[in-house]
Amino acid sequence: MTTPNRLSAAFAKTHPALVCFLTAGDGDTSANLDALVEGGADVIELGMPFTDPMADGPAIQKANIRSLGAGTTTADVLRIATEFRGRHPDVPLVLMGYANPMIRRGPEWFASAASDAGVDGVICVDIPPEEDDALGPELREAGIAPIRLATPTTDDKRLPAVVEGSEGFLYYVAVAGITGMQQAAIESIEANVTRIKRSTDIPVAVGFGVRTPEQAGEIARVADGVVVGSALVELVAEHGADAPARLRELTAGLAKAVHSAARASA
Repeated sequence: MTTPNRLSAAFAKTHPALVCFLTAGDGDTSANLDALVEGGADVIELGMPFTDPMADGPAIQKANIRSLGAGTTTADVLRIATEFRGRHPDVPLVLMGYANPMIRRGPEWFASAASDAGVDGVICVDIPPEEDDALGPELREAGIAPIRLATPTTDDKRLPAVVEGSEGFLYYVAVAGITGMQQAAIESIEANVTRIKRSTDIPVAVGFGVRTPEQAGEIARVADGVVVGSALVELVAEHGADAPARLRELTAGLAKAVHSAARASA
Protein backbone atom coordinates (compact mmCIF):
# COMPACT_ATOMS: atom_id res chain seq x y z
CA MET A 1 0.00 0.00 0.00
CA THR A 2 1.51 3.33 -1.05
CA THR A 3 0.50 6.56 0.65
CA PRO A 4 1.27 9.86 -1.08
CA ASN A 5 4.20 11.63 0.56
CA ARG A 6 2.37 14.79 1.58
CA LEU A 7 -0.34 12.89 3.44
CA SER A 8 2.27 10.62 5.05
CA ALA A 9 4.19 13.64 6.25
CA ALA A 10 1.09 15.35 7.65
CA PHE A 11 0.22 12.38 9.83
CA ALA A 12 3.82 11.59 10.77
CA LYS A 13 4.21 14.82 12.75
CA THR A 14 4.58 14.71 16.52
CA HIS A 15 1.03 16.00 16.92
CA PRO A 16 -2.38 15.03 15.52
CA ALA A 17 -3.38 16.56 12.19
CA LEU A 18 -6.00 19.27 11.71
CA VAL A 19 -7.99 18.64 8.53
CA CYS A 20 -10.05 21.61 7.30
CA PHE A 21 -12.85 21.52 4.70
CA LEU A 22 -14.29 24.17 2.41
CA THR A 23 -16.55 23.92 -0.64
CA ALA A 24 -14.89 24.88 -3.93
CA GLY A 25 -16.46 27.86 -5.63
CA ASP A 26 -18.16 29.17 -2.50
CA GLY A 27 -16.79 32.66 -2.03
CA ASP A 28 -13.17 33.52 -2.76
CA THR A 29 -12.00 29.93 -2.42
CA SER A 30 -8.32 30.63 -3.04
CA ALA A 31 -8.13 33.33 -0.38
CA ASN A 32 -10.15 31.20 2.02
CA LEU A 33 -7.92 28.16 1.51
CA ASP A 34 -4.83 30.29 2.06
CA ALA A 35 -6.34 31.46 5.35
CA LEU A 36 -6.75 27.85 6.50
CA VAL A 37 -3.10 27.14 5.76
CA GLU A 38 -2.00 30.35 7.48
CA GLY A 39 -4.09 29.36 10.49
CA GLY A 40 -2.29 26.05 10.83
CA ALA A 41 -4.34 23.44 8.93
CA ASP A 42 -2.27 20.33 8.21
CA VAL A 43 -4.53 18.90 5.49
CA ILE A 44 -7.03 20.67 3.23
CA GLU A 45 -10.26 19.04 2.04
CA LEU A 46 -11.80 20.73 -0.98
CA GLY A 47 -15.45 19.89 -1.55
CA MET A 48 -16.66 19.33 -5.09
CA PRO A 49 -20.13 20.95 -5.34
CA PHE A 50 -22.95 18.57 -6.19
CA THR A 51 -26.70 18.92 -6.61
CA ASP A 52 -27.57 16.20 -4.08
CA PRO A 53 -24.98 16.18 -1.26
CA MET A 54 -26.79 13.53 0.76
CA ALA A 55 -24.21 13.20 3.55
CA ASP A 56 -24.03 16.91 4.24
CA GLY A 57 -26.01 19.06 6.62
CA PRO A 58 -27.60 22.45 5.94
CA ALA A 59 -24.39 24.51 6.03
CA ILE A 60 -22.57 22.50 3.38
CA GLN A 61 -25.77 21.93 1.37
CA LYS A 62 -26.17 25.70 1.13
CA ALA A 63 -22.52 26.08 0.17
CA ASN A 64 -23.07 23.59 -2.65
CA ILE A 65 -26.07 25.59 -3.85
CA ARG A 66 -24.13 28.87 -3.72
CA SER A 67 -21.22 27.35 -5.60
CA LEU A 68 -23.34 25.74 -8.30
CA GLY A 69 -25.36 28.95 -8.58
CA ALA A 70 -22.12 30.77 -9.33
CA GLY A 71 -21.48 28.33 -12.17
CA THR A 72 -18.70 26.26 -10.58
CA THR A 73 -17.71 23.25 -12.69
CA THR A 74 -15.38 20.30 -12.17
CA ALA A 75 -12.86 22.16 -14.32
CA ASP A 76 -13.07 25.08 -11.89
CA VAL A 77 -12.46 22.76 -8.93
CA LEU A 78 -9.38 21.32 -10.63
CA ARG A 79 -8.15 24.82 -11.46
CA ILE A 80 -8.53 25.86 -7.81
CA ALA A 81 -6.61 22.72 -6.81
CA THR A 82 -3.85 23.40 -9.33
CA GLU A 83 -3.44 26.98 -8.16
CA PHE A 84 -3.46 25.88 -4.53
CA ARG A 85 -0.70 23.39 -5.23
CA GLY A 86 1.35 26.11 -6.86
CA ARG A 87 1.06 28.31 -3.76
CA HIS A 88 1.39 25.50 -1.21
CA PRO A 89 3.65 22.76 -2.58
CA ASP A 90 3.84 20.85 0.71
CA VAL A 91 0.26 20.99 2.05
CA PRO A 92 -1.81 17.84 1.39
CA LEU A 93 -4.95 18.43 -0.67
CA VAL A 94 -7.91 16.04 -0.70
CA LEU A 95 -10.96 16.28 -2.96
CA MET A 96 -14.21 15.26 -1.27
CA GLY A 97 -17.46 14.72 -3.06
CA TYR A 98 -19.80 12.37 -4.84
CA ALA A 99 -19.39 9.86 -7.64
CA ASN A 100 -21.23 11.61 -10.46
CA PRO A 101 -18.81 14.52 -10.99
CA MET A 102 -15.86 12.18 -10.50
CA ILE A 103 -16.72 9.43 -12.97
CA ARG A 104 -19.04 10.99 -15.53
CA ARG A 105 -16.11 11.48 -17.94
CA GLY A 106 -14.54 8.20 -16.88
CA PRO A 107 -12.44 7.31 -13.83
CA GLU A 108 -9.22 7.40 -15.88
CA TRP A 109 -9.87 11.01 -16.89
CA PHE A 110 -10.68 12.11 -13.35
CA ALA A 111 -7.69 10.37 -11.77
CA SER A 112 -5.35 11.82 -14.37
CA ALA A 113 -6.79 15.33 -14.05
CA ALA A 114 -6.67 15.19 -10.25
CA SER A 115 -3.08 14.00 -10.35
CA ASP A 116 -2.13 16.81 -12.73
CA ALA A 117 -3.74 19.26 -10.27
CA GLY A 118 -1.57 18.01 -7.41
CA VAL A 119 -4.35 16.24 -5.50
CA ASP A 120 -3.16 13.77 -2.86
CA GLY A 121 -6.36 11.97 -1.92
CA VAL A 122 -10.01 11.54 -2.85
CA ILE A 123 -12.99 10.89 -0.59
CA CYS A 124 -15.99 9.71 -2.59
CA VAL A 125 -18.96 9.58 -0.25
CA ASP A 126 -21.23 7.35 -2.31
CA ILE A 127 -18.89 4.70 -3.71
CA PRO A 128 -18.81 1.90 -1.11
CA PRO A 129 -15.80 -0.42 -0.72
CA GLU A 130 -17.67 -3.16 -2.56
CA GLU A 131 -17.68 -0.93 -5.65
CA ASP A 132 -14.04 0.09 -5.40
CA ASP A 133 -13.45 -0.80 -9.05
CA ALA A 134 -15.58 2.21 -10.07
CA LEU A 135 -12.72 4.57 -9.23
CA GLY A 136 -10.17 3.08 -6.81
CA PRO A 137 -7.79 1.37 -9.27
CA GLU A 138 -7.44 4.50 -11.38
CA LEU A 139 -6.73 6.67 -8.32
CA ARG A 140 -4.04 4.29 -7.06
CA GLU A 141 -2.48 4.08 -10.50
CA ALA A 142 -2.27 7.89 -10.52
CA GLY A 143 -0.68 7.96 -7.05
CA ILE A 144 -3.80 9.34 -5.34
CA ALA A 145 -5.04 7.89 -2.06
CA PRO A 146 -8.63 6.58 -2.02
CA ILE A 147 -9.76 7.61 1.48
CA ARG A 148 -12.57 5.53 2.94
CA LEU A 149 -15.26 6.38 5.46
CA ALA A 150 -16.10 4.35 8.56
CA THR A 151 -19.11 5.11 10.78
CA PRO A 152 -20.47 4.05 14.18
CA THR A 153 -22.47 1.39 12.31
CA THR A 154 -19.37 -0.11 10.64
CA ASP A 155 -19.22 -3.32 12.67
CA ASP A 156 -16.32 -5.75 12.97
CA LYS A 157 -17.68 -7.87 10.15
CA ARG A 158 -17.66 -5.02 7.64
CA LEU A 159 -14.63 -3.11 8.91
CA PRO A 160 -12.04 -5.20 6.96
CA ALA A 161 -13.76 -4.30 3.68
CA VAL A 162 -13.60 -0.61 4.58
CA VAL A 163 -9.96 -0.75 5.66
CA GLU A 164 -8.77 -2.80 2.70
CA GLY A 165 -7.74 -0.49 -0.10
CA SER A 166 -8.04 2.69 1.96
CA GLU A 167 -4.95 4.88 1.86
CA GLY A 168 -3.77 8.20 3.26
CA PHE A 169 -6.04 8.09 6.28
CA LEU A 170 -9.34 6.56 7.30
CA TYR A 171 -12.11 9.09 7.90
CA TYR A 172 -14.18 8.06 10.93
CA VAL A 173 -17.60 9.69 10.78
CA ALA A 174 -18.33 10.21 14.47
CA VAL A 175 -22.12 10.31 14.15
CA ALA A 176 -24.61 8.31 12.13
CA GLY A 177 -26.10 11.29 10.34
CA ILE A 178 -25.21 14.35 8.30
CA THR A 179 -22.41 16.85 8.72
CA GLY A 180 -22.47 19.61 11.28
CA MET A 181 -25.60 18.63 13.18
CA GLN A 182 -24.51 16.82 16.35
CA GLN A 183 -21.47 15.84 18.38
CA ALA A 184 -20.75 12.26 19.43
CA ALA A 185 -19.69 11.46 22.99
CA ILE A 186 -15.93 11.26 23.37
CA GLU A 187 -16.28 7.81 24.95
CA SER A 188 -17.95 6.50 21.80
CA ILE A 189 -15.32 8.10 19.57
CA GLU A 190 -12.45 6.69 21.62
CA ALA A 191 -13.93 3.19 21.65
CA ASN A 192 -14.51 3.14 17.91
CA VAL A 193 -11.14 4.68 17.00
CA THR A 194 -9.42 2.10 19.22
CA ARG A 195 -11.38 -0.69 17.54
CA ILE A 196 -10.55 0.59 14.05
CA LYS A 197 -6.86 0.98 14.84
CA ARG A 198 -6.68 -2.68 15.81
CA SER A 199 -7.48 -3.45 12.16
CA THR A 200 -5.18 -1.00 10.34
CA ASP A 201 -1.94 0.92 10.59
CA ILE A 202 -3.17 3.91 8.59
CA PRO A 203 -4.09 7.07 10.52
CA VAL A 204 -7.68 7.61 11.67
CA ALA A 205 -9.13 11.12 11.45
CA VAL A 206 -12.46 11.94 13.11
CA GLY A 207 -15.04 14.34 11.70
CA PHE A 208 -18.74 15.33 11.56
CA GLY A 209 -20.01 17.58 14.32
CA VAL A 210 -16.65 19.08 15.35
CA ARG A 211 -17.14 22.82 15.72
CA THR A 212 -14.97 24.27 18.49
CA PRO A 213 -11.33 24.13 19.58
CA GLU A 214 -12.45 22.45 22.79
CA GLN A 215 -14.17 19.63 20.91
CA ALA A 216 -11.28 19.31 18.48
CA GLY A 217 -8.71 19.11 21.26
CA GLU A 218 -10.67 16.45 23.09
CA ILE A 219 -10.92 14.29 19.99
CA ALA A 220 -7.25 14.85 19.12
CA ARG A 221 -6.29 13.07 22.32
CA VAL A 222 -7.71 9.80 20.98
CA ALA A 223 -7.38 10.15 17.18
CA ASP A 224 -4.64 10.80 14.63
CA GLY A 225 -6.52 13.72 13.13
CA VAL A 226 -9.60 15.94 13.49
CA VAL A 227 -11.76 17.11 10.57
CA VAL A 228 -13.65 20.42 10.75
CA GLY A 229 -16.00 21.51 7.97
CA SER A 230 -19.40 23.03 8.69
CA ALA A 231 -18.12 25.57 11.22
CA LEU A 232 -15.69 26.91 8.60
CA VAL A 233 -18.24 26.85 5.79
CA GLU A 234 -20.61 28.89 7.94
CA LEU A 235 -17.97 31.62 8.27
CA VAL A 236 -17.76 31.86 4.47
CA ALA A 237 -21.54 32.26 4.27
CA GLU A 238 -21.68 34.83 7.05
CA HIS A 239 -18.69 37.00 6.25
CA GLY A 240 -18.25 36.82 2.47
CA ALA A 241 -15.25 38.87 1.38
CA ASP A 242 -14.20 39.24 5.02
CA ALA A 243 -14.18 35.46 5.55
CA PRO A 244 -10.39 34.91 5.32
CA ALA A 245 -9.67 36.75 8.56
CA ARG A 246 -12.40 34.86 10.39
CA LEU A 247 -11.26 31.52 8.93
CA ARG A 248 -7.66 32.22 9.92
CA GLU A 249 -8.74 33.04 13.47
CA LEU A 250 -10.88 29.93 13.96
CA THR A 251 -8.32 27.66 12.30
CA ALA A 252 -5.58 29.01 14.55
CA GLY A 253 -7.68 28.18 17.60
CA LEU A 254 -8.44 24.71 16.28
CA ALA A 255 -4.81 24.08 15.37
CA LYS A 256 -3.58 25.13 18.80
CA ALA A 257 -6.01 22.74 20.48
CA VAL A 258 -5.31 19.82 18.14
CA HIS A 259 -1.54 20.25 18.00
CA SER A 260 -1.18 20.57 21.79
CA ALA A 261 -3.28 17.47 22.48
CA ALA A 262 -0.40 15.09 21.76
CA ARG A 263 1.91 16.96 24.13
CA ALA A 264 -0.73 16.94 26.83
CA SER A 265 -1.10 13.16 26.61
CA ALA A 266 2.60 12.37 26.08
